[in-house]
Amino acid sequence: MEKIILASSSPRRKEILNRYHLNPIIFGAEIEEKQIKGELPEQVAMSLAFEKSYWVSNYFSNGEIIIGADTIVVSEDMILGKPKDEKDAFRILSLLNGKEHSVITGICIIRANTNIKIIDYENTTVRFRHLSEEQIMRYIHTNEPMDKAGAYGIQGYGQILVEKINGCYSNVVGLPLGKLDYLLNKFFNVKIL
Repeated sequence: MEKIILASSSPRRKEILNRYHLNPIIFGAEIEEKQIKGELPEQVAMSLAFEKSYWVSNYFSNGEIIIGADTIVVSEDMILGKPKDEKDAFRILSLLNGKEHSVITGICIIRANTNIKIIDYENTTVRFRHLSEEQIMRYIHTNEPMDKAGAYGIQGYGQILVEKINGCYSNVVGLPLGKLDYLLNKFFNVKIL
């Protein structure tokens, strides 16, 4: 069994991998999440995923498989990060209200102490229901939005905000399982299931 390192401290990503008995070692990357002006959202997500994986790969040297991921939410060409506070969460959720947006997760997988790396992304379209200001505030008061890109979690209370999704559900949670399984199988001979 390959030793899997998750270059993320996201409890959602850890939970997804544990469900499939991959039991990753959690090693959160300490990088500054910055964007280069003019980069496409897919480039931003893949670049951040690579930076996380690469940073963590410097701490391992026995062929471990390091998985980095970064999820961003994009609405009208704007990247919406994690809210700074409740007021910011309200602003973000109001922007998404009644509209479609994209959830893009960049993935980077590196085999420690080798030149083997693969970088890819998954894009899922999500449409929010029309919500009243009161509904948005009640959701914010659950505290769920505060550590999530786009200020919502589809796997929690936030599922009530969503009218429909087109694409990979687990991508919206933070780790596109189908894409990850494909990449691990094709390039690292690891099967999730």
